[in-house]
Amino acid sequence: MGFIKKEILIGFLVSIFATMCGLFIYLQYVSRFGFFETIEMLRQSGVVGSVVALAALPNLFVFFVFLKKKQDYRARGVLIATICTAIFTFILKFFY
Repeated sequence: MGFIKKEILIGFLVSIFATMCGLFIYLQYVSRFGFFETIEMLRQSGVVGSVVALAALPNLFVFFVFLKKKQDYRARGVLIATICTAIFTFILKFFY
């Protein structure tokens, strides 16, 4: 049972890292302003949730890599992290 939890946790952490990388790439290369300036502009315009949702796109790649390698429990961790990101995006979009 400990092995399964470890594999799901690895998938979850890889997914969070992929989302953070997607967010960094978006903020660094899509915006012509600085990192913190862009975050502040996104916050003021109320589109932080949409940007976080876009930043989660690398999870799709990670998920299919884990499935291709027959690492189903890690793929399950990616799915759990993606659902958490969706809930977080929902909260940001409607309550922030």
